[in-house]
Amino acid sequence: MPQAARPTFIRNYQEIQNEDTVILRGTNERRSIGSPFSKALGLTKLGIHHELLPPGRRTSLPHAESAEEEFVYVIEGTPDVWIDGELFRLAPGDGVGFPAGTGIAHSFLNNTDEPVRLLVVGEPNKPENRIIYPVNPELRELREDWWDDAPMRPLGPHDGKPRPAE
Repeated sequence: MPQAARPTFIRNYQEIQNEDTVILRGTNERRSIGSPFSKALGLTKLGIHHELLPPGRRTSLPHAESAEEEFVYVIEGTPDVWIDGELFRLAPGDGVGFPAGTGIAHSFLNNTDEPVRLLVVGEPNKPENRIIYPVNPELRELREDWWDDAPMRPLGPHDGKPRPAE
């Protein structure tokens, strides 16, 4: 029996993967390589991305958001999650949730010599959302959506930058 053509709302992450040219705002540092499932599949109420995180890179600068929740699931590899200046090693099957409005700053770093694959699920961009970069306050001048009254959280000693595996 011949198989029907796949509908347009079935896609492989490799078919929709962005070019490896995206840099972190205010830097010349390349970030993870995203595959925006929501956009490709026509979803408007969920933000879903596959992120390929090569060795020595991070998904973002450490940040917290006022109105958008986020969940990150480790598919492959052993990334570190940077949370408020502390690193926590993750493994495949681990999931991390960031409730909106808490001020919990975060980023995912690949400090290993193997690629990491992450599934990121969150809310699509909301106009009322505000963002803060507690380690990079100089970004305030580049943003119109700075979160001025974010909850103040103590930061640990880590600077949020990836370190190549030794």
